[in-house]
Amino acid sequence: MRKLILQMQITLDGFVAGPNGEGDWVVVPGKQDPAALQATMELIYSCDTLLLGRKNTRPFVDHWAKTADQPESPWQPFARYVTNMRKIVFSKTETAIAGPNLEVENGDLATVVNELKSQPGNDIMVYGGVNFVSSLIELDLVDEYNFIVNPVAMGNGMQVFKERKILQLKSSRAFANGKVINKYVRS
Repeated sequence: MRKLILQMQITLDGFVAGPNGEGDWVVVPGKQDPAALQATMELIYSCDTLLLGRKNTRPFVDHWAKTADQPESPWQPFARYVTNMRKIVFSKTETAIAGPNLEVENGDLATVVNELKSQPGNDIMVYGGVNFVSSLIELDLVDEYNFIVNPVAMGNGMQVFKERKILQLKSSRAFANGKVINKYVRS
């Protein structure tokens, strides 16, 4: 059975976005780390399907499609892979969203995700957004949590955990740019 893997940026104090959805705290100029980039790429390369919530889809798809055409970007290989992989957008309001390899799913979230997990193939990655990820967590559909902890504290913002959840730490890897990737599984 395929795993549903969450990869998400998070602050030291547990926020995944600013109060209005801001993500400007994620990339600190001059603090890129090739090893951190490689770790991010390795995780996505283990997956063949990407799940997204409707609100996050347009900026996500547009950003990576643009980056895929920038040979000078260290993110170009990642961007090309993401652009070319199967992407399923969950929406209660849209029936079609334009984009490469993009499908829209209107069915019951738990039923559809469990069906996808039972199909043959590589693991399934979920990137967000906040409400979508929260729904997956509440339904206990996430098998592996990969939090990229940034050396930033915001004091307030958006969180994905709405209730207590106990996870088991499987690995932790620190990088020169101050970020740490913590991998957790359900206890």
